[in-house]
Amino acid sequence: MRNATIQRTTTETDISLSLELDGTGRYDIQTGCGFLDHMLQLFARHGRFDLTIRCKGDTWVDYHHTVEDVGICLGQAFRQALGEMRGIARYGNFLLPMDESLVLCAVDLSGRAALGWGMELPAAKVGDFDTELCKEFWLAFVRSCLCSLHAKQLAGENTHHLIEAAFKGLARALAQAVAIQPGQEEEIPSTKGLL
Repeated sequence: MRNATIQRTTTETDISLSLELDGTGRYDIQTGCGFLDHMLQLFARHGRFDLTIRCKGDTWVDYHHTVEDVGICLGQAFRQALGEMRGIARYGNFLLPMDESLVLCAVDLSGRAALGWGMELPAAKVGDFDTELCKEFWLAFVRSCLCSLHAKQLAGENTHHLIEAAFKGLARALAQAVAIQPGQEEEIPSTKGLL
């Protein structure tokens, strides 16, 4: 079973997260930040990952610690669920249109952390959510998952649409990357023999 359970408690957040890579897109997410919940619900559904998250954070300050720490936990869960990464495709990419927005997403489960964030979000906020936190979320994710991840805006002017396109597209790219390749179940997809 390719799954993981993460528990992380700091003075700023208390998070429990469970992930099943080979799921059906079921989710039960409560982070205390409505916009983040919405993006993670889309992420689970479009990646067909089963995802449960409970987060109690210092949201009276702002959403920064909650968003960053949930990103850390989700990245840790992917890393744990993948284990030695035997049999996976390793790479994934998806070009996602969302109305007027178009975002190119790509991932390499390389064992090295790198984020290419090519998103130019026009609005500083969506509701009460600071849109700069999207980059912080994915930066936290790549640092704990140890992957190279890119989101490149090709078109778009609606900030909500752009962020949604990135979360959906990255979910689908990750779903491709974690997929087991028939006939290669015992192979590690690297000439190094290790990811």
